[in-house]
Amino acid sequence: MGEAAKVSRKFSERTIMEAIIQGGPISRASISKQTGLSKQTVSEIVRQLENEGWVQETGRSSGHIGRTAVNYELVPNAAFLAAVDLGGTKLRVAILDLSCQVLAEEVEPTDPKGGDAVVAQIVELCWRIADRLEIARERIRLAVVGVPGAPDNQTGRVLMAPNLAGFDRMDVAGALENALGIDVVLENDVNLAVIGENWQGEGQNIDNLAYIAVGTGLGCGLLVDGKPVRGATHAAGELGFLPFGADPFDPESQRSGALERVAASIGIIDRYRSLSGLEASVPTIFQRANTGDDHAGQVLDETAKYLARGIVAIVAIANPQKVILGGSIGLRDELLERVRLYLPALFPRPIEIEKSPLGARAALIGAAAIGLEHLHNTLFGAEVLGGRISLPPTDSLELKVAAK
Repeated sequence: MGEAAKVSRKFSERTIMEAIIQGGPISRASISKQTGLSKQTVSEIVRQLENEGWVQETGRSSGHIGRTAVNYELVPNAAFLAAVDLGGTKLRVAILDLSCQVLAEEVEPTDPKGGDAVVAQIVELCWRIADRLEIARERIRLAVVGVPGAPDNQTGRVLMAPNLAGFDRMDVAGALENALGIDVVLENDVNLAVIGENWQGEGQNIDNLAYIAVGTGLGCGLLVDGKPVRGATHAAGELGFLPFGADPFDPESQRSGALERVAASIGIIDRYRSLSGLEASVPTIFQRANTGDDHAGQVLDETAKYLARGIVAIVAIANPQKVILGGSIGLRDELLERVRLYLPALFPRPIEIEKSPLGARAALIGAAAIGLEHLHNTLFGAEVLGGRISLPPTDSLELKVAAK
């Protein structure tokens, strides 16, 4: 087969797989009609995909009078992928099938030793889930790992992630690939979250979208014209480094960022201690604010003002249609209400802002989207086409999560 014929064949395989993913169960005649490919080509490729285990028959549908057509659908368990959401304090790992159903998920505190210890922890959780599901390890074909900070594709390091000790000095991607024996994709966690929200969350069908995570750290994921904004060194959206809040010239602001130092968890805890003389966790501070503690209420007001300033900076530059708040702090209604109160004083046009309906799973769902796209690109010709394959429609998904 000549090179041109091989390219054409790959294109046809990809087009047919996309039709089955989007429309299955679907007949060969319907695939031919939708794709413009001949019935003979469709029949040959569907037969090939069936023999290779990617698609399967799933009953018949009525065609012309007296005739029925065989329908085909994706085989969800033909391969699996691991989705990882790695935070400074919490690690979340899930195994998904090709229909992007979450089959099982586990959460643990992130190993504080960082470096190789965290790599080993990710690997152990992946294999633990696979063993529990009785999935052979070789059937897990890809891992997508969301990390705070900026992943460096050249070196495999993760920069600007002070809560993950040692990740700025080691080839994280390489270490994971060696330990897992599969391809690993590193991506910024809030970039994954905004992709997840765009696919299944508050930002469906919105091409210009901002997701802001407020928790241990502070970061922003952006979609502009439907595409994630990563920047020259994958550091776009490092909202915590906006030069206000704490002193931006303080050396500590080189590590955590001036805005992050006051708007994320450490800043909230420090301000409450300074005002009240008491030690309290972030959830306790929220609880005390709700029961009338003036110091706690003042801390939440100040945090909302800082966050509102950060949001307006993003809106002024990127002009998103909607801003979505996530993260353990960003999901709190008390903070969202305060931010909404302060935004009109900072910007001349209304800013639509909501909290994430996906909660802690936004980055995992984004990882599933990236993973499915990458896996299909690998299997069906990214080296030829370089394009994207459509994701399953959200109304066809049932995100099944096994109880831990």
